[in-house]
Amino acid sequence: MDSKRAPEPEPGPGKTQYVWWRDARFLMLVPGLVWAGNAIVARAVVSSVPPIGLAFWRWALAALVVAPFAMPHVRQDMRTMLRHWPMMVLLAALGISFFNSALYVAAHTTTALNIVMLQVSAPVLVVLASYLVFRDTITGAQALGIVLSLIGALTLITHGDWHVLSEFQFNAGDVWMLTACAVYALYTALLRLRPSVHPLSFLFASFVVGAGLLLPFYAAETWHGQAMPLSMQSVLAILYVGVFASAIGYFAFNRCVELLGANTAGLSIYLTPVFGTVLAILLLGEQPQAYHAVGIVLIGAGIVLAARRRG
Repeated sequence: MDSKRAPEPEPGPGKTQYVWWRDARFLMLVPGLVWAGNAIVARAVVSSVPPIGLAFWRWALAALVVAPFAMPHVRQDMRTMLRHWPMMVLLAALGISFFNSALYVAAHTTTALNIVMLQVSAPVLVVLASYLVFRDTITGAQALGIVLSLIGALTLITHGDWHVLSEFQFNAGDVWMLTACAVYALYTALLRLRPSVHPLSFLFASFVVGAGLLLPFYAAETWHGQAMPLSMQSVLAILYVGVFASAIGYFAFNRCVELLGANTAGLSIYLTPVFGTVLAILLLGEQPQAYHAVGIVLIGAGIVLAARRRG
């Protein structure tokens, strides 16, 4: 069975003010929305922004964004986090340092389409990781929900033309992306072992440790002639991935894992192509097609089915 952590304290005073903090359905929407643009940004700046530099400044900025809200809790939780430093470092290395660096490296040698296609493997890999590490099992309804969501996501990604899958060509970038998904699945499964500290304390410490682990690799990348350029494009890219894809996305995703367990929370990744589709229709003028409706309905039905509790 997919285990969940014990309930955490509210993020601040007042109960009605933080109703969203306990609303798993709302929180599940957030990662998919803010992560929809991550692969697009990575691919858009591939010719001008080095991958490790983008990852390092992403987490450095995310730490700065979270710091004002986290510091009161960090002072209270520091001893606990230091006492559990091996797990803190492991989680930061998996979910912060390696995953996103590998995604940005992948963007240099594969297409945005391939990245998104491979990313939909993550929820399945989360289920596998949860079983291998904790022997968690899923119900038949949850398994069916995962399959429906996977089919829906692939329907959106392929624009309803499943022949696209037969033309998929595996390359070095795809290996990086698939490895990144496997590592993130392990991070998601292991989140239940994080210290029992305030979510903001954990988030801030994860960002700081993750950026620190990347620092020597960032220095080496710069030393070998791939310095981070100071341009409008690089600044906007760092702002998006640092504030939205990192600070907001990880805050919501980590909380989803606490409320729903790793296997169900992992399905929020299937919402990434949904929001990518909606944004393309609203902002880019893409015409709605039948496959849009089919894909979105399948993903929604799959998530609702998988999120049902055992009776």
